[in-house]
Amino acid sequence: MSAFAGVEVAAHPPPTHVALIDLLDRVLAGGVVIAGDVTLSIAEVELVRISLRALVVSIRADMAACGHVIDEGLM
Repeated sequence: MSAFAGVEVAAHPPPTHVALIDLLDRVLAGGVVIAGDVTLSIAEVELVRISLRALVVSIRADMAACGHVIDEGLM
């Protein structure tokens, strides 16, 4: 920690590298919600509006959380 004008500032840890597969595994294990809106308009008149709501989660993690037995031959 360092002090600057009487205020203590914590040193930031060095950035760590995470493999893409590890990040994807963490996201799918916990699940992620993707939400977005796209609007096509001309002269402030909305012509098309698209709303996206998606839940991405691993089926294996979801079934295990519910207490279902997972058949390894199917996965």
